[in-house]
This record gives sequence, structure tokens and C-alpha cells, in this order.
Amino acid sequence: MQEYIPYGKTGYFNPLVTDFLAEEAQIRPFYTYSPVHPDFAAAIQARQQFNTPRAALVAALEQQYKNLEPVTAVQENIQSLLQPQTFTVTTAHQPNIFTGYLYFVYKILQTVKLAENLRQQYPQHNFVPVYYMGSEDNDLEELGSIYLEGKSLSWAAGQEGPVGRMRPDGLEQLIDEVKNILGYAPHAAELITLLRNAYLEHNNIQDATLYLVHALFGRFGLVVLVPDNPDLKRLYLPVMKDELFQQASHNIVNATLEKLGEHYKVQANPREINLFYLQDGLRERIVQEGDQWKVLHTPLKFDAVALEAELEAHPERFSPNVILRGMFQETVLPNIAFIGGGGEIAYWLELKQLFARYGVPYPVLLLRNSLLLVDEVSAQRMNKLELSTTELFKSTDDIVNDFVKKHTNASLVLKDEYAAIEKLYDALEEKARSIDITLIASAGAERTRALKSIGKMEHKFLRAEKKKFAWQTDQIKQIKSRLFPGGSLQERKENFMPWYAAEGAGFFDRIIAALEPVTDKFLIITN
Repeated sequence: MQEYIPYGKTGYFNPLVTDFLAEEAQIRPFYTYSPVHPDFAAAIQARQQFNTPRAALVAALEQQYKNLEPVTAVQENIQSLLQPQTFTVTTAHQPNIFTGYLYFVYKILQTVKLAENLRQQYPQHNFVPVYYMGSEDNDLEELGSIYLEGKSLSWAAGQEGPVGRMRPDGLEQLIDEVKNILGYAPHAAELITLLRNAYLEHNNIQDATLYLVHALFGRFGLVVLVPDNPDLKRLYLPVMKDELFQQASHNIVNATLEKLGEHYKVQANPREINLFYLQDGLRERIVQEGDQWKVLHTPLKFDAVALEAELEAHPERFSPNVILRGMFQETVLPNIAFIGGGGEIAYWLELKQLFARYGVPYPVLLLRNSLLLVDEVSAQRMNKLELSTTELFKSTDDIVNDFVKKHTNASLVLKDEYAAIEKLYDALEEKARSIDITLIASAGAERTRALKSIGKMEHKFLRAEKKKFAWQTDQIKQIKSRLFPGGSLQERKENFMPWYAAEGAGFFDRIIAALEPVTDKFLIITN
């Protein structure tokens, strides 16, 4: 069974996201195409005017895939990128160990389904789903942990720099822990074998992630792009050179932030130079001091001539930060649509004028699908308690209080008593006015105290009545904890593996069948 709830009614999405979906006037200038009724034809036309480096892209992908088991759908999609009528739809994510959060799967499957839908809608064109791997990210604390069946597992990597280049040392122990947690589920052994092949037979995390994602999603024709590549970085040389020597992005994005910041919290602030210097074990900011460019926290420094020579000889040593990463993606891919979470959408909204400066087409921005998977046991308990799935988005206390008020025989809401107090003190204030106007303030203070006393009594009534509903309260807490672990959305906490261990590849088929790639609704799927 599938149900839908508007994002704004879930309580888990900020005003920027809900206003973006509603196309509110104050946010509309910061993107190009409607996120709920996008003009893909216009996006295709704009992309056709840009000279996408298709041959270099395909050559890089062929090199990247040369050691992977061939999958016909992937090979055909890679070759099709040479053709001017082929375009991509893309999602991006860092190489979290074991894929990280559940929504990683949703983003990829949404990208796959959008490509399928566009092929049907525009049969004269071809559309390739792409996962752009943010392998240069160095946030190990975020990328090195997963939450599995109520337990947090963390990788003690003992390494620094870009996570994608880290060696997978020590992950064997973590895989054994995953095996113990998954137990004897029907597809657990298959999944553990896949993890071992990915992480114990590859030299670094980005190669392991490429193998894992290819094994899981290759049958859908998904193409993985690893941007940590000298040939791809060379395609971005003009922008990186301009950034190092002219530093235009700082002023351009700040001008946008001034306007965007009038209504919303800023997601990412630009630096004077929005590039990192990248080596194994190192990803540090580049800063200019006088006529020297320095790499922070290292002895490395360059003058203008040496910096340009370094850029030309080793473009792979320069890593775009969040301000320049999206435009790099759109420079090397013939992309027309980007699927991202709320945080990603927020920083993409800062970049429209930057894209305009460099003449790079700005894509259709789509919010990633958000899902809640309700298992059979939870559904049965909810049915017994007469709880709707939409009620679950309230806080646990609110759910319990509403349940008690709905099912009690006592009158817990003291409306009549509140009204009586108000009437009494209205009369007292009127009498005070006739005697001495200065007494009105005293009467008002007494009114406030009396209303507070009634409120405290009401709370005590509710608390006493809740004791009669102890088992129902316990059931509600269990359901809430199971479906909203840690008070978070399930997809932002859980990993995909328990579902895959139970259902195998059919789990992906079940999800993709339910997805709506372009929507403004949160999806609830009940077994």
C-alpha cells in the first residue's frame, strides 16, 4: 500500500525545501526550471548549445570500468554518451562505507526511473542515469559510520585526506559485525560476499564503492562517474585557473547569498579560492597571501608561475569545493537534471549566476524522493491502535496524548473551566476599573496565575489518565522508535542492508516501482 503526505506536513523539512517545491516568489529567481512541472525540453535545448566533451568523458569511463565485470546495459549507456542525442540525469553522493544511509538507494533508483520516464517521453533522445561519486570528500566521521538494526558501527580508519583514496584497512572486522547483525536472513550471505569482494579486494574506498554500486545497480544501466581523474579534471582547467588567479566565484556567489539570505539560512559560504589541494592523505584549502599561494597546514607554497605549471601538469591535485563541484559535474556530463537532498538543493540555489558567468547550462533541480517503509509488524500494531501513518510524523508525546484524549471516558480538556476563569476575571477587571484603575494590573496578574493553575491541573489529569493506557503507550513508543530511529527520518539513519538481506534484489524492484521521480509528496510504503 502507498500513501502520500506533502513534505510541509511531515515536520522534517525546512522552509527552503517546502518553498522550493511550492515555487514561492522569493525563491523562484534562484533556479531555472520548475521542480514539480519541469520543462525538460527546454533543458535539453540548452544543453545542446553547450560543447560537452563527450569523447573525453567516454574514454575516462572506459578506463574506469576496464577491471569491472561487463554489464551490457552499462556498456551500452557509456557508448551512447558519444551521441549528441544522449543526455544524463545525475545524482551525487560521497562514498560512505556500505553505502551509508538508506536514502542513497532512493537517490539512485529515482535517477534510474527518471531516465526511463524521459526515454518514453522523448523517444528521439536517450537518457543515461549517472551516480557522481563525491570521493574527494574528507569527512571520515560522516562517511565512515553506518547505523544497523539499532547499532552504530564506525570504521577506525586511522587515515586522513580524501576518503575515496583511503585504503580499506580494518573493514574486515566491520563486515564481520554486519554479518552477525544480519544473521541468517535469506540474502544475507550474498550481501556479505558482495561486501567482502568490494572492500577487501580493492585498494581504496572509491574503487570499492564503484565495484559495490556497479554490482547492485549495474542491471539498471547506472553509470558511476569517479571525478578524481586527471583527464576529467583537465576539462575543468579554464575554470580552475580563473578561480586561482581571478577568484570571481567569491563575489558572484556572495551577491546571491545576500538576496537568498534575506529569507533563508545560507547553506554554504564561498571562500576567496574554492579549491582544495589534493594528494593521498591530504585535502587542504588553497589560500593566496600576497604573491604566494599556500596550501594550509602544509609547507607547500607557489608563486603564480609555479602554480600555473602545477595546475597544467597535475590537474588531479586540485579539488573543487561545494561551490565549484556542481559546475564541474555539469561541465563534463551532458546533464539535464540533478537529483539532490534538501541540503544539496540549498547550495545549488546559490550557484545560478556562477553557471551563467561560465556559460554552463544550469540543470533541472529535483528534490530526491523521501520514503518511509512500514513493516508488517508495525502496520498490524498501528491498525490495532487505530493509528494512521500520517499521525506518526508527530512527536511521540503528541501521539500518546492525542491517543489518550481520543479514547478516554474522562473530560481531560478543561475548556469549560478555562471559559469560567476568563468570565470571572473579566467581571473582576470591570469592577477594578470602577474602583481604581490601577487595580486592573493586579486583576490581570491573578487571571494569569489562575489560568496557569488550570493548565497544571489539566496536565495532571492527562498524566493520571495515561497510566490507564500503559500498554498502548508502550506500543506507540515501540512503533515510533522502529520507524523513526533516534527521532530521525528512517532514511536518514538506517542502511539498506536489512531490507536487502530479507528481499534480495527484489527490494530495489519494489522501491523503483513505487517512486515518482518528479513530486512534491513524501511517500509511505506499507508491506
